[in-house]
Amino acid sequence: MADKQISLPAKLINGGIAGLVGVTCVFPIDLAKTRLQNQQNGSRIYTSMSDCLIKTFRSEGFCGMYRGAAVNLTLVTPEKAIKLAANDFFRHKLSEDGQKLTLVREILAGCGAGTCQVIITTPMEMLKIQLQDAGRKEAQRKLIGQHAGGGRAKVNAVHLKTPTALQLSRDLLKDKGIAGLYKGLGATLLRDVPFSIIYFPLFANLNSLGRRNADGSAPCYISFLAGCFAGCTAAIAVNPVDVVKTRIQSLARGHHEDTYSGVKDCISKILHHEGPSAFLKGSYCRALVIAPLFGIAQVLYFLGVGEFVLSLLPGQKH
Repeated sequence: MADKQISLPAKLINGGIAGLVGVTCVFPIDLAKTRLQNQQNGSRIYTSMSDCLIKTFRSEGFCGMYRGAAVNLTLVTPEKAIKLAANDFFRHKLSEDGQKLTLVREILAGCGAGTCQVIITTPMEMLKIQLQDAGRKEAQRKLIGQHAGGGRAKVNAVHLKTPTALQLSRDLLKDKGIAGLYKGLGATLLRDVPFSIIYFPLFANLNSLGRRNADGSAPCYISFLAGCFAGCTAAIAVNPVDVVKTRIQSLARGHHEDTYSGVKDCISKILHHEGPSAFLKGSYCRALVIAPLFGIAQVLYFLGVGEFVLSLLPGQKH
């Protein structure tokens, strides 16, 4: 997403590969983020990211660390591709004769990118959250049963029988139609639009500070660091909305946990029952997830991976 000209198919390939590589590397941390954000006072199973990962590994095994990864890996390619390509599209349309964009136009381009991506992001994350949070709810039910029965069975002896993403999708479509897959759309917009407004202008300006190559572009490591820093900053800034989105998109609540009718109701109940600090839950996990995702994306753009892949296809000029 530097200023060099890249074809749309190449942008889509770059975004898709970045999403696949990034998700595979950091998905366990994303799972910990979801479980920590969904915890409410009085029903805590995990005390920190490391505690969550250890307990998940002990109770659900290695595969449990990647619960929900399939739906994410399936949809992250179009999601990241839309986000990255849309930002470049809007930046190109808002530019005047190749001149540097003003901050306002950079913000508008980021806003457009964030708005476009929710088409894929909303159903993808809702299905992912259902699968990711299944282990926490099962562990909570087992702990409550243990206390009620006075037993001493280990809490981490969890045997999960959770539905697949396909089964969840089928049930939601049957019960609520297409709207069922878009539960939390408003919260997703409130998170992704501000994220893009912060990320894209911040990356563009940080990247421009490191331009040292003869063609005016920044070195690869500068693009990577700029992507990581901009992603981390934007992720932490919008984490309060991410907490709200996660809570709303968790269809089945645990024992004695609040349910929410919408964004306003969710914010009100979190403030009343858990205090302002609850909006920071999982923030460091989210930063650890987002930073490498966008750092990798910028490196792929810099290296021209998309153009290389296209050159290997039949009918392309080498």
